[in-house]
Amino acid sequence: MWWGPRPFTQVVVIIAVVALFYVLGHNTSVTMSRIGVIPGFGFLQRSANFEIGESLIAFRAGDIYARAILVGILNTVKVAVLGCILATILGVGLGIARLSGNLLLSGIVRWYVEIVRNTPLLLQLFFWISLAQALPAPRRALPLLDAFYLTNRGVFVPGPIFQGLSFPTLLVAGLVFVAWATFLWTARRQGKLTLRSGLLAGVLAVAGVALGIPLTGASVSLEVPALSGFNIRGGYSLTPEFAALLTGLVVKFSASIAEIVRAGIQSVKRGQWEAARAMGLHDGQIMRFIVLPQALRVITPLTTSNYLDLVKDSSLAVAIGYPDLVSIVNTTANTTGQAFEALLILIVIYLILNLSVSALMNVYNRRVALRGGRPA
Repeated sequence: MWWGPRPFTQVVVIIAVVALFYVLGHNTSVTMSRIGVIPGFGFLQRSANFEIGESLIAFRAGDIYARAILVGILNTVKVAVLGCILATILGVGLGIARLSGNLLLSGIVRWYVEIVRNTPLLLQLFFWISLAQALPAPRRALPLLDAFYLTNRGVFVPGPIFQGLSFPTLLVAGLVFVAWATFLWTARRQGKLTLRSGLLAGVLAVAGVALGIPLTGASVSLEVPALSGFNIRGGYSLTPEFAALLTGLVVKFSASIAEIVRAGIQSVKRGQWEAARAMGLHDGQIMRFIVLPQALRVITPLTTSNYLDLVKDSSLAVAIGYPDLVSIVNTTANTTGQAFEALLILIVIYLILNLSVSALMNVYNRRVALRGGRPA
């Protein structure tokens, strides 16, 4: 039966665990009541009397604690999503370069991977935030291509500026996106999706949005930052804390992904390369059409683990002053005294984030496994 060969023992263990949690919960509740702290989550609707230096949504002192925690969630999701994307791009490039026949390039990548993987992430974050704070003031900023500026107040980059946005504008953009996604899904189901057709569909979708926006009375332009007096105006600015955290996460996990990619490529038998060359394919085509599709079956599960670690390690942002979820929840616990509830919120949110990442990657992993076919 489902309860196993020793049901009585299992029932006793379950009762003991439930009783232990009950005793711990009761003692915690009594202790909190004795020191004047009312257990519960009612504090989330009280005013938070602190400012948050960086947020994706409007927040000011006096807003409720629930909104402050939402700011922390969005800040964590922002750095985690960008970190996963950039670490993957850099890691794949480094992994392929690691197998290059150029000994100098291969050696440089090898030393990069070894140094980064064998130093603590927290130490690397301290290095990057120190470097960011050591950059010159805005009036002596380090320009890159006259479009990017590195300063001790942050990194300034070009960014799109939207004006006159309205519901028709969002509707047009939404319809174009749905049409683009429908095309990709249909082409994939029919086995007709190629890199060229996917890129062409993406270009047409961007062109459709660009042509549709002016028809709704809106406009979009690219604003490039420029030095103005003693400051830099225009474009987007990345705070030193965010730039340091993102750089640290990308550098750290790109090294791990590079090794995963290298191992995945080397798992494909050499005969595959020789057969592809016999068919007249050059190395770039062999890598794209033959090797990487098979290597993904090895790469994807290990990369999923790296994504989960990146999301969790983003909590080290509290050490360099970036207002992520851990930083804001910690401030909430200190100002309200609801440390147990704050810790529970933190655990649940990180659990949801990691389970979401795992579920998405498992869906992709199943698609990769199906494409690989059955072993002979």
